[in-house]
Amino acid sequence: MRKDFSCLPGEHIITWLLLCWDNGASSLELEGREAKQLGSLSREGGIDKAIGKKAQALSLWRRLLSSVRERYPFSEDVVCRPGKWTTMEGGIQYLRELAVQEMVYYDPDNVQLLTCPDEVQCKRPMWRKFVRSAPSSYANSLAVMDWKSEEAPRVDEVAGRLRQYEESLSSSLVSAVEKLSQDVRQLKEDISYSPPVQTRIAAVRSKRFSAPERAYRPYTP
Repeated sequence: MRKDFSCLPGEHIITWLLLCWDNGASSLELEGREAKQLGSLSREGGIDKAIGKKAQALSLWRRLLSSVRERYPFSEDVVCRPGKWTTMEGGIQYLRELAVQEMVYYDPDNVQLLTCPDEVQCKRPMWRKFVRSAPSSYANSLAVMDWKSEEAPRVDEVAGRLRQYEESLSSSLVSAVEKLSQDVRQLKEDISYSPPVQTRIAAVRSKRFSAPERAYRPYTP
């Protein structure tokens, strides 16, 4: 079980948390003593110590969120992986990490709050961070995207729209490639049906010299 929830060397805390969610941390109920037996999961002593701090039965997911919040009480101290994503799936992964980052600082005593990162609302600040992380090939188009409803969409809804956008780009690219291929084939056909250059030159020369020959031909009655 530890291998499913262990942070890899050099892995960012938020990336690790999202991996734990995807591996089922929310469905694993643990008492404090059971959580302590997991040993080092985060590779940070402060976080690992806090995971088993509460004695009552809690999901591993809630324990992980609260332990990261206890270790880093200020949201500025926890950052998502730096750099720009290069594929749309990588961008969606980054958007989900932004949702996890927001969840870390939810009120831990409010059981009404969401536990699923994909259900977090993608509000303007989160969307701006996402657009700033986009490569230039996506940034301009994403910057002008807007939501029709007043309520911010959920992360999974945004992910669905991003995949549709990616599919439309792929379809346009395929159409452009097919059109280019057709143009190249037509060009090859035109070249194959045109007479050789030397034949055309010979025909022109024959036409130019035939007239003088007729002009100087001697008259024979």
